Amino acid sequence: MSAPIRILMCSPDHYDVDYVINPWMEGNIHKSSRDRAAEQWDKLHFILKDLAAVDLVKPQLGVPDMVFTANAGLVLGNNVVLSRFYHKERQGEEPFFKAWFEQQGYTVFELPKDLPFEGAGDALLDREGRWLWAGYGFRSELDSHPYLAKWLDIEVLSLRLMDDRFYHLDTCFCPLADGYLLYYPPAFDAYSNRLIEMRVPEAKRIAVAETDAVNFACNAVNVDRTIVMNQASDDLKQRLANVGFEIIETPLTEFLKAGGAAKCLTLRVTEPVQAEVHAAATVESRVIQLQGHLLDSGIVNRALDLIIEGGGSFQVLNFNLGEQRQSTSSAEVKVTAPSRDVMEAIMSQLIEMGAVALPQEVSDCTLEIAPKAGVAPDDFYVTTIYPTEILVKNQWVRVQNQRMDGAIVVSETPNGLTARCSLLRDLAEGDRVVVGTIGIRTVRKPESRNPQPTQEFSFMGAGVSSERRVELVVEQIAWELRKIRDQGGKVVVTAGPVVIHTGGGEHLSHLIREGYVQALLGGNAIAVHDIEQSMMGTSLGMDMKRGVSVRGGHRHHLKAINTVRRYGSIAEAVHQGVITGGIFYECVQKNIPFSLAGSIRDDGPLPDTQMDLIQAQSDYARLIEGADMILMLSSMLHSIGVGNMTPAGVKMVCVDINPAVVTKLSDRGSVESVGVVTDVGLFLSLLIQQLSRLTSRYEAAVVR
Repeated sequence: MSAPIRILMCSPDHYDVDYVINPWMEGNIHKSSRDRAAEQWDKLHFILKDLAAVDLVKPQLGVPDMVFTANAGLVLGNNVVLSRFYHKERQGEEPFFKAWFEQQGYTVFELPKDLPFEGAGDALLDREGRWLWAGYGFRSELDSHPYLAKWLDIEVLSLRLMDDRFYHLDTCFCPLADGYLLYYPPAFDAYSNRLIEMRVPEAKRIAVAETDAVNFACNAVNVDRTIVMNQASDDLKQRLANVGFEIIETPLTEFLKAGGAAKCLTLRVTEPVQAEVHAAATVESRVIQLQGHLLDSGIVNRALDLIIEGGGSFQVLNFNLGEQRQSTSSAEVKVTAPSRDVMEAIMSQLIEMGAVALPQEVSDCTLEIAPKAGVAPDDFYVTTIYPTEILVKNQWVRVQNQRMDGAIVVSETPNGLTARCSLLRDLAEGDRVVVGTIGIRTVRKPESRNPQPTQEFSFMGAGVSSERRVELVVEQIAWELRKIRDQGGKVVVTAGPVVIHTGGGEHLSHLIREGYVQALLGGNAIAVHDIEQSMMGTSLGMDMKRGVSVRGGHRHHLKAINTVRRYGSIAEAVHQGVITGGIFYECVQKNIPFSLAGSIRDDGPLPDTQMDLIQAQSDYARLIEGADMILMLSSMLHSIGVGNMTPAGVKMVCVDINPAVVTKLSDRGSVESVGVVTDVGLFLSLLIQQLSRLTSRYEAAVVR
């Protein structure tokens, strides 16, 4: 015969809502009736005495939440892990619960004082004894879970809580007899829900609606086939009855004011040990180092937020603040994640921010063989725009051909080890590919002391910026263009047909003619409309000078295509005197290389348009190589494509009337990118004016 079930409770002699440490307490300070609370507790006590043996711990003055004995600790067999309360208001309970456990003969384990863990409120045993569900996110830290696995010799499954109304695991999660589970899925993140679904068959998962969740239906006491709870809807009661459970409702509304109900008011202190179950914890921890102007630039805040948002937790082990204004700071942070997959996702983003592993913890990157051409190993490291180095055979190797969304291939050459970015399609069977995030670091410029303001400008945009601000950013761009040209640098322009439609064609032609552009990227459309304007004075059949439709103008772009096809290429049409002006005329005259990437919507297309997408991407990448600046003019598709294949360090200016395009480019994370939300024709006009003023000032200075 099995040993009787024992439950620990504490009478509410001193219970009240004296402070606010969860959303349920807000507005309920001293609004709980002690008499009603005592009456409700007595009814619960009476019900439970019929189901189990109930032990009582003496209530203590000054700790009103001691009534919630679920948070006293976590018991398994003769061992108990004592709680380390997150809030100071409850930390006074710890010595009283410790004394009770010791008096009962339990072996008491105590966590470090700075590691919060709130007992069976955040750790619930599967009723079959197979594993321990452990919550984290609000009151308990993920770093406590390996201790639980070790001390209690049981597998621990970590669940991240996302809704602060359900701040403890037992407020939204209740393991039941025979492997059933009563829970509220929206209280957990996606990873945790997947973990639950992997461990609990669908037929045994009983998900509750929000109306039941907020009535703490999951905060229930389960003894065999009986479930005691505050309240349940008729639907939930029927669903539980259908699988053989009896529901006993007993009002606990006075305790709901403090954020607790039946389960919170009880602690099961007889949890049998399963001999065949042993310790296991999937929790992973790594220590990273951050350097730079961590506080002023917001790096440290962004990194810590990233860890939490990614499903992990952190502990700042060391922080060295720079002593002078120009000094940089450094921080060592322990990152903990519930699984290797979550850790890898977090670390990928931290590496992108410039985080590195401590020297004593760095080991060589992991290499796996590409199983077939065009296919990387699972868990391959995905590259970013930032210069990257990998550790191979105890030496840091710079990755060549840096670009985002690629894999890293390591090769042995006569000159030593090499590493390069490779698109998936370019992988060869047998290539050695970097997987995981170990032994990888990115090389980032030190962040400015001052946080970067959003580099987005809008011309006459409501509540965004003024006309004067656009003139200022155009002036800065003009200075950069002039400097790059004078130093023999390289500017690449990617442009869409809107440049022609808005009257910007003549201005872009001027930039090419004056030597400000060294390569041009676009699609079939910009070339067609530029040539149409050159030959017939229209763009999509619109007279560009008068702004009116021309009779039969809808045929003009096709006539332009047909003419160029007759001559075989844009260059030949220029040489034959058919095209006498415009953007592509200037490119041909100045020997400026251009690449036109085709699409499914293209008419014709022009003979110069590359309809092989893979080849077009390669052409773009070749022309981008060595660029100092890329000017993106109102072409969402081509601008985003160019942005994806451009490494960090290249200044990018994205001009578009659609703010979403500018935002998309800025999301790449490049600190060198500037967005200008305005009409592209107007932008180019202002840019030419600024360049003209710079030239006038230069000439005046030479005369003097």
